[in-house]
Amino acid sequence: MQIDFNAIVEDAWQDYDPSRAVLSINDISAMVSTNHVFRLRLEDGSVVIAKLSYFGTYDDFVEDHSLINALANNLPAPYDQFLSRSLLKKNQLFTYRHQELLLDAWVVFYNPIRVDKKLPRRLDEHEIEVLGGELAHFHKTCWQLRNILPDWSKTLKGDMLRLLWHLDSDEGRFQHRGTEDEIRRQIDIFDANMEALDAYAWEAIPVFVDWNIGNFSVTEKAKFFSRWDYDWFRMSSRMLDFYFFSRVCSTAGDKTVFSYLIDPVFEDRFAIFLKAYHAVYPLSRDEVLFLKEAYRFFILNYVVKYGRYFFHEIYADKLQREAFEIYFPLLDETFKPEKILKVLDL
Repeated sequence: MQIDFNAIVEDAWQDYDPSRAVLSINDISAMVSTNHVFRLRLEDGSVVIAKLSYFGTYDDFVEDHSLINALANNLPAPYDQFLSRSLLKKNQLFTYRHQELLLDAWVVFYNPIRVDKKLPRRLDEHEIEVLGGELAHFHKTCWQLRNILPDWSKTLKGDMLRLLWHLDSDEGRFQHRGTEDEIRRQIDIFDANMEALDAYAWEAIPVFVDWNIGNFSVTEKAKFFSRWDYDWFRMSSRMLDFYFFSRVCSTAGDKTVFSYLIDPVFEDRFAIFLKAYHAVYPLSRDEVLFLKEAYRFFILNYVVKYGRYFFHEIYADKLQREAFEIYFPLLDETFKPEKILKVLDL
């Protein structure tokens, strides 16, 4: 099915403010996932960013962007300009829903966000140390705002239940033929370990999960400056943010062609990041142990369950194949938390 995304975005703008005509719409998407991002130039000279999505549910889309917008508006300095603010209409977050026979798509508008410097693909040790401390300060600030954000419904347990329900459907059985039993086994392991850590009861803060260097910019001194990709935003444990930072800190560096191996978590370079973080916002022993389940959840939810929505087919096929050939089989063998616990003196 050929979809005219530009037409949907233009209809969304007409619903938002027909008094200002759209002169041009340009697709500025990263072309890695199925989400689309557009730059609108209006007749009054202003520029607006539109995000269009058709994965998940409309209710989840509205919930996520309500949380992100509340966070953007309440973050104090130095993070008060870190996130882009969504456009409001009559003091309410504006979203547009396009529905037809085979498509349910949603649009939200943002003000453009300023961008400073991108991190290099391979960081030096000083940059790693600064980045660790910076994430700690940001997490600490997010924790302080946890009680003033809108309510949310999306949880780790809920997402795993949805995956099980999907496996019980005809579509799910077809999509995951040959791997269904292993998916169920991994969900059981995840649930048992979460219960053992009492992690389902931990307080949630805003986390963005995907911290590859193409999603945020920093200052000359490697401090957070701006962030613009919110596809994997959720309210959860702060530990969900750590896996991607291990990749950013890795010896190999952030790469365009990639796999989701657990190895970067145990590199000496990531230990530098963790020590800097821990000095600002201390981690607990159980949180370090939870890193294993945060990784398992990431693979189950974002690679196995939603891989075909978040990644183009060539990436999705590769990553899903590796999940069952490499990621899951090696997880218990390679995840040794003792090194991290020793580094953090836990």
